[in-house]
Amino acid sequence: MTFPILSIIVFTPIVAGVIILLLPAERKALIRGVALLASAVALVLSVVAYFAYDIPQGGYQMVQKIPWLPAWGISYHIGVDGLSLPLVLLTGVVMFTGVLISWGVDDRPREFFGFLFILATGVFGVFVSLDLFQLFFFYEIAVFPMYLLIAIWGWQKTREYAAMKLTLYLFIGSVVALVGALAMFFASGLQTFDMLELERAGFSGAFQRIWFPVVFFGFGVLGGLFPFHNWSPDGHVAAPTAVSMFHAGVLMKLGAFAALRVGIMLLPEGAKVHLPWIIFLALVNVVYGALIAMVQTDFKYVIGFSSVSHMGLVMLGFASLSREGYIGSGLQMFSHGVMTALFFAVVGMVYDRAHTRDIPKLGGLARTMPLVAVAFIVGGLVSMGMPGLSGFVAEFPIFLGVWSAQPIVAIIAALGIVVTAAYIMIIVRRVFFGPMPEEQEGHIGDVTPLDKLALGVLSFILIALGVYPAWMAPLVSSGVDSVMRLLGGA
Repeated sequence: MTFPILSIIVFTPIVAGVIILLLPAERKALIRGVALLASAVALVLSVVAYFAYDIPQGGYQMVQKIPWLPAWGISYHIGVDGLSLPLVLLTGVVMFTGVLISWGVDDRPREFFGFLFILATGVFGVFVSLDLFQLFFFYEIAVFPMYLLIAIWGWQKTREYAAMKLTLYLFIGSVVALVGALAMFFASGLQTFDMLELERAGFSGAFQRIWFPVVFFGFGVLGGLFPFHNWSPDGHVAAPTAVSMFHAGVLMKLGAFAALRVGIMLLPEGAKVHLPWIIFLALVNVVYGALIAMVQTDFKYVIGFSSVSHMGLVMLGFASLSREGYIGSGLQMFSHGVMTALFFAVVGMVYDRAHTRDIPKLGGLARTMPLVAVAFIVGGLVSMGMPGLSGFVAEFPIFLGVWSAQPIVAIIAALGIVVTAAYIMIIVRRVFFGPMPEEQEGHIGDVTPLDKLALGVLSFILIALGVYPAWMAPLVSSGVDSVMRLLGGA
């Protein structure tokens, strides 16, 4: 039997979370130490799994399959391909840096880290699931702790409203997608939830045309697809920093990945019928999200709407039905996950020291927090697709793919890049290089060494992927091959 590395990655966070919840509440240093150790183990194993993948062989690797509820066709079935493995690595990175950023959480850190790690197991589980029932099982595990993390540790002004809004949106979306999944289970006649078998089920064209939008939009809610994106900025803003990093960095990718894995790959004929018009909804995401971000005065809301805009690029790549578009979307999910985690880490550090997120009340922070300013500039250049950074590597193939499908959509979507560049430069000037308000003078200090380590890790990854994309692009390309085969070379 091969070493069950994926199972260890999936269950390390929840085991650590249970251990943390059993520790005495007053042992805060021990709680933080266990959290850091568990997140480091998950990250190291994610890196090992990433570089152990055999790209020439392709397909699903590190596969484990154990009967779970055989009478219902349900099994514990996990494995990774070129599209899911980068997202496993992304989750490990965000989990580790999120713990570093949350070192100063003093209000019930035991429960905070416990719930955060239960959420992480749900996310890991979705990315490695090859059984449809199991995917939903982990999907719900990922959503439920988010409510508690926002409602208890979030921003006091809006945390209860945002937590309930987020939870209702995501639960409704998952229920809609679950109905579609059950329809596939019964229509297949195979009496199995195994997604590899369902890929070969040969659903009729009429069935796929009816059920594809149900499944795609059900998961698209979590992916922030317009017009179901409304929960996202409020959820981002109300969440504590590490939860915002998980929320925008990983959870939104979870929705997009599930829409691809369950919607497009299991119902490819339905995808070819509906995605050519869904591309216009993704276009609204890109341009509308950027325009709304530009007029915000709350630093965190800017990043929240920016995230909606950039997730629109992922959906644009999917809707292009082209090989280039899917490669770009795969890279964009990873790049945007790291970038938005970096952004929310910066916003959290600024708020913790300035006690405000109101952009007009901030200024001159580059003098007291130089590394934070550099990290935000790196993230900003990534978000505007600057060559030499990961954003360009991801967005360029997306635009190539969209151009081949809908040239006008590609031209309009490019406006999003222009608007993004505008609001990023405005923030850099006002928040980091503008004059520091008198009331802030002498009250804002630098960030901690652990904060600097987190910023350094995230910034390094964004630069490394931009300078040397060959460490990820061939892997993503191998995963896209199987998608294109299912789409019939569309």
